[in-house]
Amino acid sequence: MQPRNMSMSGVVDLSAVKAAGEAKQKAEQARARSAEEGGAGAPVSLVIDVDEASFEAEVLQRSAEVPVVIDFWAEWCEPCKQLSPVLERLTREYGGRVLLAKIDADKNQMLMQQFGVQGIPAVFAVVAGQALPLFQGAAPEAQIRQTLDQLIQVSEERFGITGLQGAVAEEGADEAQRQPEPPEDPALAAAQQALDTGDLNGAVQAYKNVLSDDPGNTEARVGLAMAELLGRVQDLDAQQVRKDAADNPGDVDSQLPAADLDMAGGHVEDAFGRLVETVRRTAGEDRETARLRLLELFEVIGAEDPRVVTARSALARVLF
Repeated sequence: MQPRNMSMSGVVDLSAVKAAGEAKQKAEQARARSAEEGGAGAPVSLVIDVDEASFEAEVLQRSAEVPVVIDFWAEWCEPCKQLSPVLERLTREYGGRVLLAKIDADKNQMLMQQFGVQGIPAVFAVVAGQALPLFQGAAPEAQIRQTLDQLIQVSEERFGITGLQGAVAEEGADEAQRQPEPPEDPALAAAQQALDTGDLNGAVQAYKNVLSDDPGNTEARVGLAMAELLGRVQDLDAQQVRKDAADNPGDVDSQLPAADLDMAGGHVEDAFGRLVETVRRTAGEDRETARLRLLELFEVIGAEDPRVVTARSALARVLF
C-alpha cells in the first residue's frame, strides 16, 4: 500500500526553536554520558518490543539521543507481516542511527488512541520527545529507506540528534541473525523484490506465477492485490479523481479510482465505504464491477482485518 505521507517537511512545525535547542543539549549530554561510561560500541538492542508501561523509558527518553521509529502491528495483519521484517532489517543496517520500537496494536489501545492510529501497519517516529507520522500501510523498501534517510537528516540538522554512535546489535540479535532461516520460496522472493524496487508489472506477473502453482498462497494473494493497487494509482491525478468522484457519486468509473486512492493513502474505511455505497447506488454490470473491486481491496489488508469483516457485513446488507 502506498504510504499516506512519506515527506519529512512537516517535522519543522512540531517544535519551536527553544525545543530544538533543548533537544540538542540533551543529545550532547547523552553522548557525553556514553563516552564517560565507555559505552561507545556497547551492545544495544536496535529492535525492541514496547508497551504502555515501557513507552516513556524506551521511546520518549531514548528519543533525546536517537530517532525512534514506531511500528504499530498485529498478529492478524497481513501487510504487517510484509512491512515489519523490512523495518527490522533496515534498522539493523543503519547501525544505531535509528531504533525500532514495535508496538502490538491489540494490546496497547491507549497508545493507538494517543497517536491517532486509524489502521495498521502504521509507522511513526519520535524525535526529542515529539511524535510525527511517517506512513500508514506497507510500502516498497526504496521508499522506506528514503523516509528513514530524511528522518535521520532532520533529526541531526534540527535537533542535533545523531544516534548511537558505533552501536552494534545486541549479542542475542546477532546470534538470531546468524541462525539459518527457513528456505524462502524463490518465486515469492522474486515477486517481493520486484515490488520493493517498483517493478509493479513484474511483481504482478511473479505473484500470478506463484498463485498458478499454489492458489491458496496467502502471501502471494496479498502481494498481488497490493501490486495491482499500486499500479492503478501511480499515474492518477489525485485532484481530478477526487473532483470527478464528488461530481458523479453514482458513476462507477469515477468512484473506483477514488476508492483506490483512499486505500493507497491508508484510508481503508473510506475506500470500503465508498465502494459499498457505489454498490448500493448501482445495478447490473456496474454493481458487479464495484463489488469485485471491493473484494480486491479486501485482499490488500487480509480477510481477518476487523475493517474487512465490517465491510463484508455492510456489503451483504446492500446486496440482499
